[in-house]
Parts: sequence; structure tokens; C-alpha cells
Amino acid sequence: MKTIKLVLTIMTFVVTSWVFTGQVYAQDDVLSGVRAALGNGDSKELAQYFNTSVEIGIDGNKSTYSQTQAEFVLRDFFSKQAPTGLERLHNGSSDQGLTYEIMKYKYNGGSYRVMVYIKQFRGANLIDTIEFTKE
Repeated sequence: MKTIKLVLTIMTFVVTSWVFTGQVYAQDDVLSGVRAALGNGDSKELAQYFNTSVEIGIDGNKSTYSQTQAEFVLRDFFSKQAPTGLERLHNGSSDQGLTYEIMKYKYNGGSYRVMVYIKQFRGANLIDTIEFTKE
């Protein structure tokens, strides 16, 4: 009986570890893809990480868009402020289940502070909000 309990405890620990590790890697994969898309100014690539609706803020003007609309908004943004560099500043998570990353988006006219908020929707880590604030 003790052996069965021990085996079940170990199996529960292993499965829980796999699930947790899988979520962390998924978040890291999403953030890595987001950084690559931002660094290349690729709205189409970035859009694959959007939830069905995403909040976009540019210099304090925030609106919620569908995936398609958000892609067009960011395509326009990237065409006017083509990236010349991207610097990762900070990342973390909140008690509400959001993962976030703060970056510095550089372009020829200056830079923006970028906040990306990732949230889990139906088992997938997707962009909930992305904000650009001119520095």
C-alpha cells in the first residue's frame, strides 16, 4: 500500500512538473516570437500571437481591435517608425495570470517603450495588450 502511494505521489509530481514546464516554455516561445516580430517590424508575424481581440495603445490612445484590424494598425505603425533596434528591459508576471515584457523599440526618430502583456486563453499564451509609449 505504501508503495502504491509513493508511486502515485511521484507520478503526480512528474506530470505536474511537465505541465508547468510546458507552460513556461510556451510563454518563452511566445515572447521570443514577439521580440523577433517587433525587431523586424513584421505585423503579420506579430499577429499570430494575438488573441481574437487585442488592446493596442500608441502614445496613450488605446483601442481594442480584432486580430486582422490590429495587424493593419501595427503595419501602419511599423511603416512610419521602422525598427532600427529592440532592447529587452524587463519581464515578469502578475498575480492575475499575466506575463509581461518591457522593451525599448528604437527607430530613426527616437524610441518607444513597449509593454507586452501575455495571457492564457483556452490553453494558449497570446497577446492581450501591447502598448507603445514614446520616450
